[in-house]
Amino acid sequence: MSETLSDNGTRRRLTAFANDGRRKTRYKAFMLKSIFRRPLLPLLALPLLFAPASLPAQTGDAPYTVDGRGFSRLQDAVDAIGEGEGTIRIAPGYHRDCAVQTAGRIAFVAAEPGRAIFDGVACEGKAALVLRGAGARVDGLVFQNMRVPDGNGAGIRLETSDLDIVNAMFRNSEQGILTADDPEATLTIDRSTFSRLGRCDRGLSCAHSVYTGIYGKVVVTRTRFEKGSGGHYLKTRATTVDISDNSFDDTQGTATNYMIDLPSGSVGQIANNLFVQGKDKENYSALIAVAAEERKNPSRGLSISGNRASLPAGIGRQSVFVADWSGEALAIGANELGAGLTRFERR
Repeated sequence: MSETLSDNGTRRRLTAFANDGRRKTRYKAFMLKSIFRRPLLPLLALPLLFAPASLPAQTGDAPYTVDGRGFSRLQDAVDAIGEGEGTIRIAPGYHRDCAVQTAGRIAFVAAEPGRAIFDGVACEGKAALVLRGAGARVDGLVFQNMRVPDGNGAGIRLETSDLDIVNAMFRNSEQGILTADDPEATLTIDRSTFSRLGRCDRGLSCAHSVYTGIYGKVVVTRTRFEKGSGGHYLKTRATTVDISDNSFDDTQGTATNYMIDLPSGSVGQIANNLFVQGKDKENYSALIAVAAEERKNPSRGLSISGNRASLPAGIGRQSVFVADWSGEALAIGANELGAGLTRFERR
């Protein structure tokens, strides 16, 4: 489930420099100059910048700890918390492991943000983390290479209760997050990245970067969506949404659809986001879609303002910023739209 951390090439180089004090001093000076000459990166990117190119899981200490107790399997750590409340600290490295939470409130926390990576193993044919307890939090973890027979392999499958996600990354998978319905619960995503996710192939239902069922509220803030490989970037049937201060960069996407899809309608706000539609689209007719599948939720007063959106230069086509099937009065305020984008269209 876990492998040993090693970077022999780096170790030999550092050993060689350590044997020569003058060369070591010059090396440190060179590295400091190189780092400070670089442009500043978002905070989420810093742990990944300094992580080794290869990160197999560390040995010695157990990969998972709960109140100082070590566990070799994530499921054992989850079961140790049971119906209580606790935190599982997850060591740096690739963890080919998964777990199902059925009770309690659990925080899954990376010991070093950005360096604890769940890689390619799904429980119940669903996800690395299958969550149906009393609540959960995910902090600093990376999920990648999730694929299952039904095409919905995800980093997280959320089946009930609240979930808070912060400083996480989902990449190179069929889906980032997929949820069932829980009209009383809230999903919150903050300062996270969704990259190279989604699919619409093999005659199966499409998968998306994030797809939620009928949740009470979905909050997505300060998060980046990029390089989609099919489906929508953010699709949610939540009754209320708060989608603010995010970036949706589709410039390297392939066969993607809407940036934001509210297929059942929704109230709340979509504010202060950046949207760039890419060239390779399965559906380029709109960036934001409201009630395209059904009018199950009210949409009156949904606020969409302070956003910036553009199409690629020289694309030679047009699109619609907000396409609405609800027939209700949306509150579309001032948004900065590039050439070729129509503000609103009733469908």
